[in-house]
Amino acid sequence: MAGRLYIPPLDLARLMPDLGMDETPITGVNLAPRQPLSMIRLEAGRPRLGQAFWGLTPPWLDVLDHAPHCARAESIASRPMFREAFAARRCLVPAAGVYVWKPQPRAKQPFLVTRADRGPLLLAGLWCRFHTDLTAFHDSLALITVPANDLLSPLTDRLPAVIPPAKAGQWLDPATPPATLHALLTPAPGELLGAFPVSRRVNDPGCQEAACAHPVGPMLRRPSKE
Repeated sequence: MAGRLYIPPLDLARLMPDLGMDETPITGVNLAPRQPLSMIRLEAGRPRLGQAFWGLTPPWLDVLDHAPHCARAESIASRPMFREAFAARRCLVPAAGVYVWKPQPRAKQPFLVTRADRGPLLLAGLWCRFHTDLTAFHDSLALITVPANDLLSPLTDRLPAVIPPAKAGQWLDPATPPATLHALLTPAPGELLGAFPVSRRVNDPGCQEAACAHPVGPMLRRPSKE
């Protein structure tokens, strides 16, 4: 799944040159659900950076603890929790990595999944808005997950879907046909992502030390084709 994110300062202007940025992006070494995240969504036809609570809270949700932080791509168009947002309110979460925990006999080993070249990622998400009165509102989001590819499946069964920058506009556009959207929600190519083990101090969501994201072993990656 996707329970923690690694989001250092990213060059978002280079990643998406037409991105509108009116606020400072949220960063963190070990970001957990129930916290705000920066997200990119379409506003007046242009991608713009905003903020949302990580845990989807539609207006009818009674218990905040039930707010899902992830949505499975396979059922996203049919589940009442997600289908309206998937149809009209998609977003991207810029990040540099996702923490996962590999099952082991005695204790799970945390890994950081990143691009093999350590570049930024655009994670697929959806968002909703809950109006608390006529003028005030609350935005929230959930990441969309897909099965892990064969390289990373020994570490985790699912990962957030990664949207290529060239397809970002297509993903955000509410007019994009559903079939095109589903075609984007596939496991990442084997050459794109890698993963390396990190310190178990990342197990504590309150730990924000830089060492949480430092490798403690070699990167698992697919050799590049020559």
